Amino acid sequence: MNLLKLVWIELWNKKSQLISSLMAIVIGIGVIVGIRTINVYSEKAVAIKLDNLGANILVLPQAASIDDYYTSDIDAPTIPMEYVERILTSDIKGVDNMSPKLTRRITLDNKKYVLTGIQPKDEIASKPLWQTTGFGKELEASCAPSSDENTSHGYEDEKLKRKAVDTLDYSECLLGFQVAKALNLKEKEILKIQDKEFIVAKLLDETGTVDDDRIFVNLRAAQDIFGIPDQISAIEIMGCCNAISDGLLGRLRNILPDTRITTINQIVSTQIETNKMMNKTSVIFLIIILFVGSISIGNYMWANVNERRKEIGILRMIGTLKSEIYKILLLKAIILGLIGGILGYLLGTISAYYMGPVFAQIQVSAIPIFILWAVLISIGISILGSLLPAYFAAKIEPFSNMQEE
Repeated sequence: MNLLKLVWIELWNKKSQLISSLMAIVIGIGVIVGIRTINVYSEKAVAIKLDNLGANILVLPQAASIDDYYTSDIDAPTIPMEYVERILTSDIKGVDNMSPKLTRRITLDNKKYVLTGIQPKDEIASKPLWQTTGFGKELEASCAPSSDENTSHGYEDEKLKRKAVDTLDYSECLLGFQVAKALNLKEKEILKIQDKEFIVAKLLDETGTVDDDRIFVNLRAAQDIFGIPDQISAIEIMGCCNAISDGLLGRLRNILPDTRITTINQIVSTQIETNKMMNKTSVIFLIIILFVGSISIGNYMWANVNERRKEIGILRMIGTLKSEIYKILLLKAIILGLIGGILGYLLGTISAYYMGPVFAQIQVSAIPIFILWAVLISIGISILGSLLPAYFAAKIEPFSNMQEE
């Protein structure tokens, strides 16, 4: 009879003890897997939602007003275009997209409108609601928790996908929904702004934001219209939400000390704190299961050693080495850990599948890599709990045990 078969028969004959010793590990691993699974999907969902809010950091001149985050660039003082280059050439991480712009009010047909000069590719990358404006490569979520761009863990929202417009010629413009309606213009028609004529390249879909009331032209064209070359009124930045919480704003202020930098603090901080709380919770449960699981397995092994003292003594009498006794008990621990890890993974994944939509309003499915971590942690717990009983089992003297009744 080989060692593995011997251990398996021993476990199978002690099914009740096996089940009771495994319960702590299975439940603990299940809780950890469940929390982490929900957390991964929550991070992905938060990343996409935050990303689709668009730019979340605004760089303004020092004298600009920030009473309204979304309109603070209108008629603001200007800053040099060179500030964009400062950020690009810095070693700051977490800046995923920058969109410099120049915004001023203009009068057309005796009505006030807002004209914004943009660099089209950067601007539309930061405007996720402009879904049907153009064409190009799909943009990824800027705050994704993993660096693997191909990993979505099954969370995709078609409504949040967007395309980027690559070009907007000097003589072209984009019209917000309300502006196009007020001016009664269609695509390819001509819009005259001061002494310049612009072809309406696109009519933007209604977004319900301030962009509905804006006219967008090439940044260089806007600078020429207002007579302020190489000047901008704001830089919109799409920053990674994790980087924002780690001090991105402070590092930007060090590079641009004479500017005013603000962000959508409440949205970013609330979502980040939620994810941090879930991460801390999973760590707490990991510590608890390491403690409780080790004690549970240790008690099981200790009881098993006491029950098998005579058998262990006989093995020692017929020449079984101490290392072989170690192997028997540690192999038993590995088998327990393997079973506990697999069952814990299944329990946690099933729980997350049903609890994710209820508690986090997200759809959850299995994350296969977690089974590896579940098994490794479970085996580690089992071995940790078995070390002391295995040590004392190997020290059992055969002759003294044979004298016991």
